[in-house]
Amino acid sequence: MLFHLAALVALAVASPASYNARPYAHTAKRQTSYDSSKLTVDLGYSTYEGYSNATAKLNVFQGIRFAAPPIGSLRWQAPRAPEQNRSSTIPATAYAPTCPQSGDSAYGTVQPANQSLASEDCLFLNIWTPSNATGPLPVFVWIHGGGYGAGSGRQDLTAFINSNDNAFVGVTIQYRLGAFGFLSSDEVYRKGVVNAGLLDQHLALQWVQQYIHQFNGDPTQVTISGESAGGGSVMLQDMAYGGSLGTQLFINSIAASPYLPMQYGYKDWVPSQSYYAFATKAGCPPTTPYLKNGSTPIFECLMSKDSATLINASATVSEEGSYGTWAFLPVTDGIIVQDLPSRQLGRGKVNGLNMLVGNNANEGFYFVNQLVSTEDELVAYLRVTFPLFSNNDIARILLYYPSSNASVPAKPLLFATEGDTGPTALNESSVGSSQQQRADNIYAETTFVCPAYWMAEAYSNNRAGGQGYKYQFSIPPATHGADVAGYFDYPGQYYSVDFTTAFQKIWGNFVTSSNPSIPNALANGLSRGNASVNAASAWPPYTIYAPEQLDLNTTCPVQTATGSCAGPSAVNDFRLVNAYTWEGGRGTRCDFWKSMGDLVPE
Repeated sequence: MLFHLAALVALAVASPASYNARPYAHTAKRQTSYDSSKLTVDLGYSTYEGYSNATAKLNVFQGIRFAAPPIGSLRWQAPRAPEQNRSSTIPATAYAPTCPQSGDSAYGTVQPANQSLASEDCLFLNIWTPSNATGPLPVFVWIHGGGYGAGSGRQDLTAFINSNDNAFVGVTIQYRLGAFGFLSSDEVYRKGVVNAGLLDQHLALQWVQQYIHQFNGDPTQVTISGESAGGGSVMLQDMAYGGSLGTQLFINSIAASPYLPMQYGYKDWVPSQSYYAFATKAGCPPTTPYLKNGSTPIFECLMSKDSATLINASATVSEEGSYGTWAFLPVTDGIIVQDLPSRQLGRGKVNGLNMLVGNNANEGFYFVNQLVSTEDELVAYLRVTFPLFSNNDIARILLYYPSSNASVPAKPLLFATEGDTGPTALNESSVGSSQQQRADNIYAETTFVCPAYWMAEAYSNNRAGGQGYKYQFSIPPATHGADVAGYFDYPGQYYSVDFTTAFQKIWGNFVTSSNPSIPNALANGLSRGNASVNAASAWPPYTIYAPEQLDLNTTCPVQTATGSCAGPSAVNDFRLVNAYTWEGGRGTRCDFWKSMGDLVPE
């Protein structure tokens, strides 16, 4: 990695104060609880009025501002606390605008309807708090996914909280996306901040510490969570400021399919090229490689552009990248992100105490062009995906990912692999086989699966006394994102009542007690009336010497044509497995990718 001299100095001495990390230190107006009869909360800078969901027994507050609008002079700057607005009570009864969306090349152009809901002024959060709470409750904070370019805080937490007997407060946050949140270059670093979206998340977590008590939340019992880029965000908040924050902001982390794309240095060639491409699309093309557009520096030119121009430029550049990628991503800046995850997690330098982390059985399918049928085509794919790899490095990948069916045409199976017997994810899955599955699995493990392993290892018997727990979501087809319905939908809405209830309780117990274990009857399925011993009832922490994970699957009396087992007849099938030997030695392959971190980089 290449670092600016100032970043190297910051690496040694930086603290959260480097980015105005305590803007709420003296702004709170302390009170023991809100006025439940009027559903009003006075936050000092503004007063908000939410609404009651009597059926769910939740009070809901939507669109609460946690930061000043990141527009004008605050574009590409660290977020700041909101200014006072006390002229009247603000209705908190509808979601605020989303942040501008930038899709990836695999999914095509962002629909105009999505952009019409978007605004640069988007740093808001939403809260669900039990209406009958008698004391401070644990807090669950959700960070949405979307490749750091899409998504919003509009995830409804009602079903999840209800399934856990309204035992905690729920919060969803938004953060700047695409070029607005993750534009990076030497010029951005010198004149603003890189990783602005991560700083937005950090400020939102500080807001929770300062104000959540006014919503019956306990700031000392916060769990941060997320899926995909949200899970990757959890990983980077776990690593924030070199892992020096302890339990200041949260004690627990839940990361589902943590997304770890290439993490370059803030002024490396790749993020710098995205910066210049964005500038060109926005009408600020550089006339020399690093300096100016005429007499106006690029950064100042971008600051002068209207929002619509920048939104279009961000989305266009991101959608023109290689298949399945986003153009604007977190970078190593030497301050909030001080090192590669593969290295820092390996040293156990993390914030918080406990970790629950999971991956899906087939994470790579949506992000790999499904046109790989020969080994030559696989090698061509690898050369594009890992441009810093030599011929010897490519040969090592083929050695770690052997093919036992190179001549067999790709033919998706109607079942997921068993994981520890028979065919493995190296060559077969519920969505592919042969060389295509080989490519899918390589992407899955480098980008989602191995980061989950490294996170579990980082919290294994960590120095502060916490633990890590690991699971795999395996209900076919178990592609990326298929698990989200399991913890946020109403039981029976997509997966069976038994499975959804058990999965939601796993997450909920971790939020409330820092342990994901659930009772035997619940793990086996409440409708079955079976209280025999289930591995989920005494879930052991993940350790290097005993790398155990819980495999979450279901079985069906009759297999469907699509291989799906999500209906009401599905029977929970939870079992404890060795994560290291899983899928033909997945742990060994993750160790390989960790050793290649400087060339991936991740």
